[in-house]
Formats: sequence, structure tokens, C-alpha cells
Amino acid sequence: MKPADGCLRRRVVGLLTQKGFEASLCTSRWKNTRNHPGGKHEYVEMIASTMGRKKPIPYLIELEFRDQFEIAKACDEYRNLVARLPEYYVGKADYLNAIVGILCDAAKRSMKEKKIHMGPWRKRSFMQMKWSNCSERRSVDKSSCKSFPSSRQAHESCLHLSAAPALTVT
Repeated sequence: MKPADGCLRRRVVGLLTQKGFEASLCTSRWKNTRNHPGGKHEYVEMIASTMGRKKPIPYLIELEFRDQFEIAKACDEYRNLVARLPEYYVGKADYLNAIVGILCDAAKRSMKEKKIHMGPWRKRSFMQMKWSNCSERRSVDKSSCKSFPSSRQAHESCLHLSAAPALTVT
């Protein structure tokens, strides 16, 4: 995680809550096991209420989606697949898990082709833990990020974010 990314996630949560959405910063944590190294991952979760449904729908927002799949010595097929990914992901967890599965299988083939060992942090089960094990949800207020923008700047930041390619799955 880059130092400014936590602040960016807090800004996104702040912007969503200002617009009336129920949004929180989620941190998933998992322990070190024989098969996977321990770790933690932050992402944004937004709850959408719909008129026709009784149960609200959670949406995940991953601001570093494409970055999660970068591999230094990937084969051309995998590199092209990752290049087609959006920079941001906005959608349901089920769809994200399906996309992660496809990409992890492609990464496995790429590493096999290049005769490179596939680290446990590249495997499907590890990657899916990042978004499926939220152990902490936090609301965000303006004071939680020193550089939280004014409302005019927040609107400009939102426009900047929406100008980048994103994958929205409903």
C-alpha cells in the first residue's frame, strides 16, 4: 500500500457519506498459516439500499484493482489481460471473487510458462482473503485525514476519480 492510498480511501468514504451513502473503510486481516503469509488489506465498502429489496446490497470499492495483479516477469497473454483491467473496481463481492479466480488462474499459467515459482500471495485463496474477510469497519470523518479537501476540492477529486477507467458490476 502506498502511503497516500489510505488517505485516498478515507477521502472516497468521506465523499460517499457526504452524498448520503452508507460507506466505510474496511480492513481485512488474516493470520499467518502454513499455506499463506499473514497480512491485512484496506478497501471501501458501500451499502446500497434499493426500493424493491429488503436487504441492502454491499458494494466493494478497490482503488488499486489493477495493481493487485501486476507481475514483473509475466507472459504476454497475462500482461495483456491485466492491461485490460480497470484501475478501480466497484461491484459486488461475488463478481470480484470470480474475476480474481480468472486472473489467478491466468497468473498461474503465466508463471508456469516462464518457469517461475508462484508465491502463496499470488494464489486465488490468498487474493480472495483481501476482500472477503472484513474484520474492521470504520466510518471516516473529515478530521481523519489531514489533507481532506474542502467541499469544492472534494467535488473536483470525485471528478478526477470518475475520469479514470473503472469496472462497475451490478
